[in-house]
Amino acid sequence: MSATEMSALGRAIENPQPVAGIESRSPVDGLDRRSVGFIDVLSQSVSAVAPSAAATTMPLLVATVAGGATVWALGAAMLLALLVAGTVNQFTRRIAATGSLYTFVAHGLGTTASFVTGTALLVGYGFVAMFALGGAGYYLAILAARLWPALTGSLLVPVLLILAMAVACMVLLARGIRVSTRATLLVECVSVVIILALVVALLVVQGSALDWSVLDMSEVRPSDFAVGAALALTAFVGFESSATLGVEARRPYATIPRAVTWTVIGSGGLYLLAALSQLVGFASVGGSITASASPVNDLAAAYGIDALGLLLDVSIAASFLACAIASITALVRVLFSMGREGVLPSAFGQSHRRHRTPFIAIVVTVPVLTTGLIGTILLTGSVWRAMEIFIVGAAGGYIAAYILVCVAAPVFLWRIGELTPWPVLRAGAAAVLLSAVLVVYLVVEIGSARFAGVWVFLAVMLVGTLFAVVRRIRRPWLRDTVGVYDVPVSTDILGAALADNRAAP
Repeated sequence: MSATEMSALGRAIENPQPVAGIESRSPVDGLDRRSVGFIDVLSQSVSAVAPSAAATTMPLLVATVAGGATVWALGAAMLLALLVAGTVNQFTRRIAATGSLYTFVAHGLGTTASFVTGTALLVGYGFVAMFALGGAGYYLAILAARLWPALTGSLLVPVLLILAMAVACMVLLARGIRVSTRATLLVECVSVVIILALVVALLVVQGSALDWSVLDMSEVRPSDFAVGAALALTAFVGFESSATLGVEARRPYATIPRAVTWTVIGSGGLYLLAALSQLVGFASVGGSITASASPVNDLAAAYGIDALGLLLDVSIAASFLACAIASITALVRVLFSMGREGVLPSAFGQSHRRHRTPFIAIVVTVPVLTTGLIGTILLTGSVWRAMEIFIVGAAGGYIAAYILVCVAAPVFLWRIGELTPWPVLRAGAAAVLLSAVLVVYLVVEIGSARFAGVWVFLAVMLVGTLFAVVRRIRRPWLRDTVGVYDVPVSTDILGAALADNRAAP
């Protein structure tokens, strides 16, 4: 570089030209902007999926309907989840938002479709949070009953544990995004290590005598495989939740797409290993996974590793707690976005001055979710029964939101002039397959013991959508405000801050 060029560069740095049109505040100002790195972002999606808990429960649920196609059904669900992840990332590479899919759909299909997506996301995040909080209480109560048998069957124990964990969740969420994401990361890492230790132990015990007949699909009907894949997809829901950290991530356009993709790949790999080890383990002892109420615990006992089974209860409870924290983290950020836009009362769009978290949304949401969970437990007389209702509704909400974002992606790319064939094919295939999955899933569940979850999902979706539509009619200006996202501010761009200072009176 010549001396003339060097001097020109030096002058540009010392006296940058003002940049017009750059504001000093973002539309989503108030959160801890650009404060968390890739590990924190990844932990948000991973914890929302709760791979440790899913790896111990999903193989049984899928095997009940898919039989020998269990591993293949999980693999098919993983491929579908990757198609959806690739479609979601068409937005995450271009828009940094707190509203996640709710915001993305607004930029593709408009306000009405965005309202439906937002309702579906709130159902998904909210119901999963209640399911996970209940799961943590359920497994901790089992652990307490092991130590003190007199507590067996008591509803008071899990209810008190749920209340204590709800308070802990509120404190962690209010203290800041870095505190909550790192807490969930630590918990989930420990849980995954315990699950992997058990999986490896089961596979090592089998040695070279693995019974590969567990992968035989010759007697599996196509309809059973389809139902199994639909159920298996529910193990992946929540992988996109890191998109709600678009404002707080340091490099959102790079870290969030990576977190979304690697969450699906990592959790899917764990599910496949867990399913294979459980199926092979039961085959070697002459049993069936479908005859077990707690497959991993029963296998640990059968192979003489009961101590690992005890650790497993702690691991699953910890994974559920991490999932609850991550799901509420995503939920309150969607509420924050809605509050900023005027869809919900403006208080939801306020943040804590010191911790820079959606404080109002947190202190409202956690008690509402806790009350709803405990009320359902008391109404049904069972923690597990309440969990079944919530997980069915949550899966329905997530899948509905995924369908809408897949439909919105090609329209969004066309509007910004970046439409190419591959994203259209990927989004189209994902939308069609997801629609089939949602129909199959709801039909299967409405004929099962978990039918109440379907009706709760449909009722909440109807009420939420009607509220949003009425809000849209009463506030027509929402058409121009829905879809807020983060934009460059004066502190991000060389010269913009100087322009602001010169313009100041």
